[in-house]
Amino acid sequence: IAYDRLIRDSDNVDFYVTFDNYNVGVQQATSLLVGLGLLNEDGSEGDATGPFNIELFAGSLDDNNAHFFFDGAMDTLKPFIDDGTIVVKSGQTTIEQAATLRWSQETAQKRMEDLLTSTYGGGSEQLDGVLSPYDGISRGIITALQNAGYGTTIADGLPVVTGQDAEIASIKLIADGTQFASIFKDTRKLADQAVTSASSFLSGEEPEANDTESYDNGVKVVPSYLLESDIVYTDNITELLVDSGYWTAEQVESGQA
Repeated sequence: IAYDRLIRDSDNVDFYVTFDNYNVGVQQATSLLVGLGLLNEDGSEGDATGPFNIELFAGSLDDNNAHFFFDGAMDTLKPFIDDGTIVVKSGQTTIEQAATLRWSQETAQKRMEDLLTSTYGGGSEQLDGVLSPYDGISRGIITALQNAGYGTTIADGLPVVTGQDAEIASIKLIADGTQFASIFKDTRKLADQAVTSASSFLSGEEPEANDTESYDNGVKVVPSYLLESDIVYTDNITELLVDSGYWTAEQVESGQA
């Protein structure tokens, strides 16, 4: 059983338990659109009209999940890019251009600094949002933006920055109005489903799969069970993370686990 990451290039993988990684990308892009005011949290059309300047970040190219995240995000953003509502001012729109080796916070900060220098007058020109696929990358991006003078919070001019994993340091940033959103993938659900799937094999049965098409590991299509994730905004931190016991209110306030 492959756990969270697909084991590639092997016939010896019988099952895969993960989150719906394509939908995680959809949710990341959706949260960016909400932050820009193009959508409301309930999915309805927002009041903003644009055009908005954004930049794109992706995960590490050697991580199978990174490609699903980016595909889901780009499919969601494409209509807005095509009609000019959103502009990727740098022109860097492929995953190869947007990739962040090893998901490194420092690498992301350096790339954001370079983009600001090359495309945004070092911080003097309008940048409205950044698609980030992971909270560590988000914190690197935010540091570069703050250092360039874009403000310390969204309320005072910091661009909308997305994220993923609901890391406690970023949840505090969301609570403080600095990072706009993250994606919560409840790892407790992942562990429970892995146990359920393993128990099926031990009983001589096939585990329940809800996807038998998406995950080709290079040798075979691996039957999978995909779990749901949630978008974390400032107003639902307590409901999603504190009430469920994932983080405590004290941890959210301190930003430390």
